[in-house]
This record gives sequence, C-alpha cells and structure tokens, in this order.
Amino acid sequence: MKCSDLFENAPEIEIKTLFYDSRKKVKNGMFFCMDGLVHDGHEFIAQAIENGAVCIVHSEDISEKQKGIVYIRVEDVSDTMARVAARFYGYPSKKMKIYGVTGTNGKSTITKVIRDVHSRFEPCGYIGTISISYGDVTLPPYLTTPDAIMLQSVFKDMVKAGMKACSLEVSSHGLEQNRVNGVDFDIAIFTNLTYDHLDYHGTFENYLKAKRKLFEMISEKGVCVLNVDDNSFEEFKKASNGRVVTYGIQNDADYRADNIQLGIEGTNFSLIYENKEYPVHTNLVALYNVYNLLAAIAGMHQGGLDLEKILECVNDLKQVDGRLERIDEGQPFNVIVDYAHTPDGFEKIFEYAQMITPSDRNIIAVFGSAGRRDAKKRKVMGSIADRYCGNIIITDEDPRTDDPTAIANDIKSGIENANTIYIPDRSDAIRQAIEIANVKDTILILGKGDEDYMAYENGKQYYMGDQKAAKRAIRKYYLGIEEEENEEE
Repeated sequence: MKCSDLFENAPEIEIKTLFYDSRKKVKNGMFFCMDGLVHDGHEFIAQAIENGAVCIVHSEDISEKQKGIVYIRVEDVSDTMARVAARFYGYPSKKMKIYGVTGTNGKSTITKVIRDVHSRFEPCGYIGTISISYGDVTLPPYLTTPDAIMLQSVFKDMVKAGMKACSLEVSSHGLEQNRVNGVDFDIAIFTNLTYDHLDYHGTFENYLKAKRKLFEMISEKGVCVLNVDDNSFEEFKKASNGRVVTYGIQNDADYRADNIQLGIEGTNFSLIYENKEYPVHTNLVALYNVYNLLAAIAGMHQGGLDLEKILECVNDLKQVDGRLERIDEGQPFNVIVDYAHTPDGFEKIFEYAQMITPSDRNIIAVFGSAGRRDAKKRKVMGSIADRYCGNIIITDEDPRTDDPTAIANDIKSGIENANTIYIPDRSDAIRQAIEIANVKDTILILGKGDEDYMAYENGKQYYMGDQKAAKRAIRKYYLGIEEEENEEE
C-alpha cells in the first residue's frame, strides 16, 4: 500500500509493514513512535530506520532527519496507529459482526460463551485473555486486548478464514491506549465495575472513564448492552452513543433472570423478555455466571440471533479454561481453579464455595496477589478470604519486581482468624491444600486461571499451571497414584 493511501498529501512510497518495535527488522516499514510506560519511541527512530523503516510517524519535534525518509507529524501517535492499521488491513472489522465486552469481571466468560454459541449459527472468532482463536486456529494470548496493528491483522486473518463474527475482550488498558480505535463495534457489552487496575489508572474515576470509551465510540446503529444492577449503570447509560439494552436480576431490565435455582452441576432460571417467560437451563454455575449468561444472551439476540435457539445452546456450554473450572480426579472434595484476582471476584467465588460446602466442612484457599499492581487490594482480599476460610495458603502470583514476602505480609494483614501459611512455590502450596483437605471440603485455587507462566523480576518463567498442579497433587498425595516423571498430561 502506498503511503499516500494512508496519509493525505504523503509521498507515494510503498509501505509493506506497520510497526512500533524498533528492534523488528522489516522491509519498507512505517514506524510509529509510541510512548510506552518505560521508553519513548522517539528515542529509537535511528534504530527503526536501520531496521527498515522508510516512514516515521511522530508527535514530537525531530531535530535530525535522514534523507530519503518520510516524516509525518501527528497529534496522537497511538490513535493514528490504530486508524492507519484499520485502513492498511482493509477495515476487516466492518466485514464481521464485532462484539466488544468490557468490565472488571466476566469478560472472558461472556466472550467465550458468545464464541461458543454464535459458532453454532455462523463462524465466530475470539480474542482475549485465554487465547486468539478462530476456525481451527488457536494462538496464545497477546495481552487481553492486542495492540492495534496485531488486532487489525488478526481481524483480517479471521475474515480470510471465513469468520462472520468476533467476540473481543476490551480491557481498560486497551481503551486508554487507543488499541481499539478504528474497530467497528456492533455490540458493546458492560459487565460490572469494581476497583481494579488503580496502579495504572490512578483513580476509580479514571478507570471508569477508560471503560466508558467503548460505549462512546460505538455508532448510533450499534447496541450497548448494560448491567442495570451495577452501581455504575447510569454513567455507562449516559456515555452510550448506541441504543441501550439492559440485563439484570435485582432491577427491572429488558433481559431479566427470575426464579433462579443454583446447583453444583448447573443452574435453572426464567428469562423474562418482553413480558414473556423462557425457561433456561445451563451447565454454568454460580450467581455471577447468571449475569454473564444474561449479557451474552442479550448481546447475541440483539446481534440478530433467534432468542429461543440461543437458549437451546446454553445447556451444554464449553468449559471456559481457568474460570470456575472443577478439577475432578475422583477425590471426595471440591477443587476449583478460578481467575478471580479482585475483591469483587473474591466475594463472588467465595459465596459460591460457601453454597456448595456443607456448614461443618472447610473452605481452603490458595492465592497470592500480583506484583507491580494495586497493592491496596491485597489486605482487602485477605480479609474476604478470612470471612469464609478455615485455612488460607498464601503463595506467589506473578510477583514481578515486588518482594514476594512483602506481598504475602500485605495479604496477611487482612487475616485475623483463618489458619494461614505462606508457601512461595505455587505447586507446593497447591499440594499442601490437597494434603489437608477432608471429605466434602472445598479448595479454591485463585488468581492465575489457565495461565502457564509465572512473572518474576527477570521475566516470565514456565509454570505448569494450576490445573495440572492440582491434578498431579490429587493423584500423588491423595490417591497415591505414582506417575512417570515425563508422563504427558
């Protein structure tokens, strides 16, 4: 594509690659001087040119310019990169139905449910925390919401593979950093808003403002699906540029769940829509998943799918990896792996654990808290666990550059009653929980979900994952099954 096709009055030089990492070797590249958390892209222009850039998109003055290189100055590089990427890849999001889901909790479950159900009608892709997947392609996740160049590139690949829709997790970071500018959203879904990522956003108001951007950018033809029971509902309603549709349980809503019956293996409820009652059975469990399912149902129905046919599909939804995932190796107690890592997420998962655990039995929790993230929530999470648990095993959870012992002490400061121990090695912590569990107890392994790495000061290191660690511990230490060292899972 010509540079003049991407920018008005630009020279007609050929652009074959868009990039913002100056270390990447390219041919005929357009380099975007992005401001990162640590480095400023303007510092690496010379390196980018050495590695193949023929055009530099920048926002600051450049004192020394090289001959033969095109320099384009813009006000906002991140916004420009997003919009140029959309044009460069042929506006692929306009060729699919795009579901965007944002909120503190529930994004992964809702987007995966949409992908699962929508794919039974027509091909649908997914981009989010768990993976990038479409058709027979499954790629490892690249941030919750990928950078604009990668995002538009994946959209293009999805269109080429025959996808008619895509469900996308939209993070507050992605919104703040303009990664989804240039995406043509059809349906925007709001889950809930609780305190999270304040290490990045600074204040709850800034966090709210970032989340609202998704609903401000949707077109008038689009639909905004909002949780009417959330305290921030009115703020999102005001911000919504598209038609507003609501879902909820406690308040009157366009899609409302009533007569809810929660079970260990599934959930039943009545869906009230336009004064008509629809019986719903799903294999999803816990009250918060009723909200997640309502959001997905409302989004897909507003997206054009038949409501009764949607409801026929939700009784056997695929397990969302690391989200309320039951580990069953034949042990006589519950073991659940979940991604919960916020106070609100903790409250909900512990409420569910209390529901499935007999009153004379014990809840055992294994968790930590991420380093270089909001430290204020650590004590709060410890306090929440303390209200429900007899035993708490604190362990490492992506400490990054923070002192793991200091993180553990922060969590301990909120614990007053539960028996508490700190075991740094996460696999050992899970083993300890398995060894002390009794019949009908419940073990919650929280914070990592399906992630197979641990983030330390020197970067990410391989970690077998909570699911595998739990399965191995149950087999070896509870059931007494010895396994070969190199046995494949």
